[in-house]
Amino acid sequence: MYAIVRAGGRQEKVSVDDVLTIDKLSDEVGSTVTWEPLLVVDDGKVISDSGQLGGYRVTAEVLGESRDPKINIVKYKNKTGYKKRLGHRQKYTQVRVTGIGGDK
Repeated sequence: MYAIVRAGGRQEKVSVDDVLTIDKLSDEVGSTVTWEPLLVVDDGKVISDSGQLGGYRVTAEVLGESRDPKINIVKYKNKTGYKKRLGHRQKYTQVRVTGIGGDK
């Protein structure tokens, strides 16, 4: 059984015990996150009707936060003395899917 959910601005294919890295959530470590699936596949049966999906929920536990390596951005223009240096480090949240369920 797996489901497609919208998490962190992207659609992710999830099944039970998967660990996902998604855009930063404001939830604390150990808390539970609930998503409504866009599609559920259960034993070859595909459910995509919004009326039937209303009873399904995907739950996940927040494991912690992480960050990407720093991206250095350097801008330079010749003969003008213009130099600019910037950096960016994206923040992420790691979650473990604990259940996919609902009315069948």
